[in-house]
Amino acid sequence: MSRLPPFAHLTRQPPMAARKPVKRVVHGVTLVDHYAWLRARNWQAVIEDPKRVPPAIGTYLRRENAFAREAFKPLAGLQKDLMAEMRGRMREDEAEPPMKDGEWLYYERFRKRQQYPVFCRRKIGSRREQILLDGSKEARDVDYFDIGATQPSPDHGLMVWAADITGSESYVLRVRDLATGNDRDRISRTNGEVVWGRDGRFFYYIELDSSQRPYRVMRHRLGEKQRDDVEIYREADSGWFVGLDVTQDDRYGFISIHDHETSEVLLLDLDDAGEVPVPVFPRVQGVEYEIDHHAGDLIIRTNHGGAADFRIVALPVGETDLERARVLVPETPGRMLLSVHVLKDWLIWSSLGEEGPRIHIRHWETGAERVLAPRAAIGDIAATVGLEYESNILRLAYSSPVDPEVTLDLDLATGAETVLKVQDVPSGHDPAVYVTERVFAPAPDGETVPVTILRRKDTPVDGTAPALLYGYGAYGYAMDADFETERLSLVDRGFIYAIAHIRGGTEKGFRWYREGKREKKINSFTDFIAVAEFLVAEGYAAPKRIVAQGVSAGGMLMGGVANLAGEKFAGIIADVPFVDSLNTILDPSLPLTPPEWVEWGNPITDEAAFHAMRAYSPYDNIAAKDYPPMLVIGGLTDPRVTYWEPAKFVARLRATMTGGGPVLLYTQMGAGHGGSSGRFEQLDDIARVFAFALEVTGLAAGSG
Repeated sequence: MSRLPPFAHLTRQPPMAARKPVKRVVHGVTLVDHYAWLRARNWQAVIEDPKRVPPAIGTYLRRENAFAREAFKPLAGLQKDLMAEMRGRMREDEAEPPMKDGEWLYYERFRKRQQYPVFCRRKIGSRREQILLDGSKEARDVDYFDIGATQPSPDHGLMVWAADITGSESYVLRVRDLATGNDRDRISRTNGEVVWGRDGRFFYYIELDSSQRPYRVMRHRLGEKQRDDVEIYREADSGWFVGLDVTQDDRYGFISIHDHETSEVLLLDLDDAGEVPVPVFPRVQGVEYEIDHHAGDLIIRTNHGGAADFRIVALPVGETDLERARVLVPETPGRMLLSVHVLKDWLIWSSLGEEGPRIHIRHWETGAERVLAPRAAIGDIAATVGLEYESNILRLAYSSPVDPEVTLDLDLATGAETVLKVQDVPSGHDPAVYVTERVFAPAPDGETVPVTILRRKDTPVDGTAPALLYGYGAYGYAMDADFETERLSLVDRGFIYAIAHIRGGTEKGFRWYREGKREKKINSFTDFIAVAEFLVAEGYAAPKRIVAQGVSAGGMLMGGVANLAGEKFAGIIADVPFVDSLNTILDPSLPLTPPEWVEWGNPITDEAAFHAMRAYSPYDNIAAKDYPPMLVIGGLTDPRVTYWEPAKFVARLRATMTGGGPVLLYTQMGAGHGGSSGRFEQLDDIARVFAFALEVTGLAAGSG
């Protein structure tokens, strides 16, 4: 018996956006945009305050949300069940293991039924807890709340804390007196990063410009007004990000400036608030580096010298010629060196290659080395060096798609391990019920694409199962093989959950990233489609029962896949999708456009880059054909992928497609790029996505 098509109860027509053509000529090509009006003229104000959205745009987005709610109305019970399941796997009073800093242990924990964490500390040897910041209390009168820095002063008497209350990633800093709990010194329009001066009387922070870009470093003296703060550094190039950090030994603060392929670091003397930041060495196009400090040397992770997969070198402070650096860790082609950390007696670095992540440890004096791998054949390992420099403790976290996370402290001197936390799944979890696999899908050009698969052992691999296929493939970001309890709600209903490690990430080294960017971006799309075809060919998934999902740049992937091969999918989920790619990268006034030119190419000045982007930009390649059901999600205060990208994409799709669908647009009217901020509200977001996946694969009816 044939089943009803997805969302068959929808009888009324979806909203149709007005067409108001805007024309312009770029490199001799006339571009016509019928939905440019959906971009508010006061978009900067809307990102800061969603109530300022123009009436016509707000009305249209609310109509789209009403249509989406009507589509999901029969799935309300299923969504409720999914949320209950996911919440049942969550320990509501969860606490993170403490981190030692001097005589204090700092940690965060949750209270039952509370959306936001509590930040706490206690003295070593004492059980008396001091609550420093109660997230749920601070979030009481706002719809959105995200905490940035919680940075104690050097004497532990004060704490700078940062909060974003709109989703715009514009943080307000406050200084809290930890003896009284009172706040002072309010500083607005920051990116949430803070570095204290050593005397605890001043700190550095980063201010945002009118386009939400972190562009200058300011020094604030306690008790003074923000208008009196002093500019320490300003980045004149709008294509560069500015960040703040401190070396592990607290000897230097530093300003990090970078785009996606070049970086520069300037040292700050934390003893002298008046000192001018000093560059480690001059900015060189294509050279990336990051630093730490050890015994008078800067320890530098860099691609200098043609080390595409990076290496680690040492250079005396004050020396500016990288040619004179001594190599500590040479490049290993095909294994990306991801990070470097320094303790007084230990050098620690992480790497990633086709065989998975590794943590490397070397004793400074003896040169003895140890390499740590995930405890499962397909799994994840992460390391944290903590808050102190003269420490032998390395905090490790192990997990796999089937194994909950185990957090432990490794004593690097003795090898002793102390298990601090095993992720609890209150509703129960038996890893033996599940299986995870790593397979390789052939791409059209002969490359092989790694695929991580999670399924129940009793789910047959006979070509009948539905699947959710997740992909990203940009910025060199690699997808971890870690434990996510939410996935089990699909897997327990017979889904195959698959992650496509497509080009654009670094799962196979820097080359894998390079082969999925700029003029080669199309490889990300064709890799993903090849993985879908492979899942069907190998019996992991039934034809046309695969749901594709991607977020942000992965949402661009979803738009491209919909245009190229939408007929192969039961449904497509594009979350905060970068789908109006060409128009966005042609507009240097938008928050992330100038920094993105090195990732995608600059279509303003480079005609070849323009034609390359125009050939794959999802919004510009919508075709008169049938499209599968699609769920497209945006955030009104999103500064990364502005709300009008998904809105315009859906409007043009509806006006162009010849059949299929439905296409649903849901805009978070009070949230940004990360969706809802509360931990239970986030489950509601996931339940909506999973209910869509179950509906389009025919499993929603009777599922619960």
